[in-house]
Order: sequence, then C-alpha cells, then structure tokens
Amino acid sequence: MSKGNLMDVIDLSVSYGPIQALNGISLSVSKGEIVALLGANGAGKTTLLQTISGLIKPTGGRIEYQGTDITGMEAEKIVERHLVHVPEHRQVFSTMTVIDNLYLGAYHHRKKTKLKNIDRNIERVFELFPILRDRKDQLGGTMSGGQQQMLAIARGVMSEPELLLLDEPTLGLAPLIAKDVLELVRDLRAEFGTTVLLIEQNVTASLKIADRGYVISHGEIVKSGNSNALLNDPDVKEAYLGHTVN
Repeated sequence: MSKGNLMDVIDLSVSYGPIQALNGISLSVSKGEIVALLGANGAGKTTLLQTISGLIKPTGGRIEYQGTDITGMEAEKIVERHLVHVPEHRQVFSTMTVIDNLYLGAYHHRKKTKLKNIDRNIERVFELFPILRDRKDQLGGTMSGGQQQMLAIARGVMSEPELLLLDEPTLGLAPLIAKDVLELVRDLRAEFGTTVLLIEQNVTASLKIADRGYVISHGEIVKSGNSNALLNDPDVKEAYLGHTVN
C-alpha cells in the first residue's frame, strides 16, 4: 500500500462471463478523504464497490486495505476490518424498528465492543440523524425514502467504518432531501473521521463535498483529479454536468 493511503485498488478486473465489467481499474483513497466515483449508468461503478466489499470476486488485480491484501476476502471478514458498504436502494430491514436496525449494524463487532460503547455510538448517530431518535421505535419499512436512506447510512456507521462505501445515497430522493443526505455525508467525516468512497448521481453536488474524483467509462478510469479541476474540466462538463441541478 502506498504511504498515506487507506486503500489502493491495483489493476482490478471483473468479468461476467464474456462481459468485461472492470478492466484494469486503479485508484487510491487516503485516510480522511471523500472521493467521488463518476460515470454513466453501466460504467462499472457499482461493480467496483461490490468487488471492494467482497460481494463480487475479481478476475485480476488486487485490493490493499490498511496494508493488507483483501482481494477475494469474504464480505463478512471485510466488514470486521471496518470497511463498510451501504448499497443502493436503501436496503433497510423493513419489518424491524429503527433501533433494531442500528443494533444490527454493530453485529460484527459485538464481541469486541462493549454494550455501553454500542449505546454510546447510537447516541452519536442520533445526534447526527435526529429524525432517527424521534422514530427509533418505528418500523424501517414505514419510513419515507429519505428517512430510510438516513437509516441505511446510520446502520453502516454503527459498524464503525474506517472506510464507508456509499452507492447512490440520494437516488430517488427529492432535491432538498438529497441535499440533506449529502450534507450528512460531509458531517460523517467531521464527526467520526470517516473516509468515504461515494457514487452519486448528482455530479456537481458530489464534487462539492468530495476532495477528489475518478471518472469511470466502460470499466476503465478515464480521468481523475481534485474536485475543482473535475468541475471545470470541459469533458466532464459536457458528459455529466449539462443537466445537473446545483
């Protein structure tokens, strides 16, 4: 692993039968950064996050996290290393209460973390997501889309992530709610020191909270740079910013 990097993805490739989904992807994430992944639908962004989190096995390359090669490691072992994936479509446990969803987020660390520390983390989550405190006894499936997204992120935070992978956290949300969710992503770093690798449909909004970004096209990294450089890049503007709402 390169000095200062929390994670390095090196020449990573993934195939679905004859279809090459990722082709030699390389990127890095440093501790404390928010890094945005940009690209059209089908570019390989979600596949990349699923491969990092152990849901998909790569066909080539490697992933180094905190100095350890985690390539092909089982997903539950990766979570135990505090690398946590919040997938798209707000996958909360709909028939369980908010508080029980949060306790499940701490499941993988229950043997190492005392109950009082788990409760302390829940209080910190409630400070960051006050709506969840108000609805702690409500079933997850009866909440609004924005509230479910906040619950999904909060449950991920309960796993005490060093690196949080967020896939389309504002998908399907109204603009004002989407703005609130992205502001919470920024607050996660400020409050918990969480490093974030973010896929977000609103390119302008994601680059405004991110330090750096990578552009993926057809399973390859085609451009990278700091957020300001990407916001002002003519190719990025033409491809992704023409109809984006600020």
